[in-house]
Amino acid sequence: MPNLADLELFVLIAELQGLSPAARIMSITPAAASLALKRLENRLGVRLFTRSTRTMKLTPEGVRYLESAQHALKILANGKRSLTHDDGMLELTVSSDLGRNLLLDLLARLKQQRPRLYIKLALSDKEEDLLKGRFDAALRYGKSLALDLVELPVLKQHHFIACAAPGYLAEHGEPESPEQLSEHECIICHSIGRPESRWRFHAPGQIEDVRVQGHFCCDDGDAARRWAVAGHGVVYLPLLNVVEDLLAGRLLPLLPGWQADAAPLSLVVSHRSQITESLRALHQCLVEHCTDRMARYLELTRTTR
Repeated sequence: MPNLADLELFVLIAELQGLSPAARIMSITPAAASLALKRLENRLGVRLFTRSTRTMKLTPEGVRYLESAQHALKILANGKRSLTHDDGMLELTVSSDLGRNLLLDLLARLKQQRPRLYIKLALSDKEEDLLKGRFDAALRYGKSLALDLVELPVLKQHHFIACAAPGYLAEHGEPESPEQLSEHECIICHSIGRPESRWRFHAPGQIEDVRVQGHFCCDDGDAARRWAVAGHGVVYLPLLNVVEDLLAGRLLPLLPGWQADAAPLSLVVSHRSQITESLRALHQCLVEHCTDRMARYLELTRTTR
């Protein structure tokens, strides 16, 4: 069984991609770090790194073992905090728009309820691999394709929406059907370099798959939303991302009678052991807050029909 210090050293070497910087953090000499790494490899019976004069690269066995090592260290750290009446740590990854306009306030509220809680938040529209162990959980739209992931539903009945600023619609007119969007200036989001330029809409007995175009394209949902509010075009985003703008009248919903693709929202974790009391509290807070936002929007749509 590897000892804890050797395990911590291995994870540091992998994260820093070097033995010397890991040794400095552990306050040991590079020679001692090298002996500790060899001791761990001997215990496991595999080579964890390939070494060169400048870098250390994980072997395939090292990549697989890193996930388990990070997971084990995180469980042990949470266990230690529980002994000192600590509320543990939440390490979360979330898209830029949801992070800035939803999660920041909710996390601050949760921190008031749990003063000893440590929070680490990464805002990125790039989907992080939770199985690599860098984060406890992610707030994501859509169904996860990874069988190992566990989903805590936040909004099950949720969808994308096409909308635009009143000023843009006053100048360019309002599309009466999905196919007319191809004649409009559309703000296009892209992920992993691929523009999401096909927008889908559903009506009873009909599906419209529209190819759109425009002069604004980005990989940041918050930037796309801000461009739309500024009147630069039509945007197609999850309803939750723009609901406050819709409620305030900064954006107007388009295409009544049509509904865009589904976008269920979930808090996703890599393993059930990651579902701590603090994460459950955050999940409950998310469910209550998001449900309230959707209820206010539905009330608005009922009164404006």
